[in-house]
Amino acid sequence: MPKAIVPAKPKTAAVAAQQRSGSIRNAAQSSAALAPTILQILRDRIATYELAPGAKLNEYDLAQEFKIPRTRVRDAFLALEQRGLIERTPNRGAMVARLDPTQVFHIYDVREVLEGLCCRLACQNTDPASWRDLLTAFSGPVVDAVKQGDFDTYTEVYDQFRRRCIQAANNPELTLALDNIYEKTQVLIRRIVLLPGRGEVGVIEHRATLEALCRGDCDEAERLRRANIRNAKAFLTRYIKYVL
Repeated sequence: MPKAIVPAKPKTAAVAAQQRSGSIRNAAQSSAALAPTILQILRDRIATYELAPGAKLNEYDLAQEFKIPRTRVRDAFLALEQRGLIERTPNRGAMVARLDPTQVFHIYDVREVLEGLCCRLACQNTDPASWRDLLTAFSGPVVDAVKQGDFDTYTEVYDQFRRRCIQAANNPELTLALDNIYEKTQVLIRRIVLLPGRGEVGVIEHRATLEALCRGDCDEAERLRRANIRNAKAFLTRYIKYVL
């Protein structure tokens, strides 16, 4: 005999309300996951000098701005302090850390080694032809941009090169170390490009590095990338009082 079809029980108002509540909660959680965190936002503000060195950070104001408990603001402060981006003093609160010349030079010494390693790993992990588009950019459009004083285009293409190297290197520890350095020096990098003659020299250096990458010559790519950072430090040393 065929089985009798038992009609589904209608949803009760309580069950329907519970399901709606669950859907709303899931949507809210998804939105929260997609939204930038306070830590990410404060890191960006510090890196771009929207929060300049010495600027004070008010826990209450930030809690109000982001509509979050003050405990989460304190957690963000702790993470920023561990990265060396802010300083916290008892009874005085938090402030954006200042970079002194000696610290900047130490950072550039470390950056030279890490950027060179990153370039070597990127070379080893990729098809040499994959760098051709960036070489083309540094052989034409970027050259023209620098001649016209358009350093935003230079910086934009350089950032693409830097991100591609980090992604291709595929080393999470190296990524963390370079991101930490970049957060502290992003504005310095942009200012160095504006120094007399640095943009022109930088184009030549990046083009040479990309030519090595396009040949698959990883030793030469690392050597040239390190030389590029070393030369940037030399420019910085010469013009330090105008940059910091």
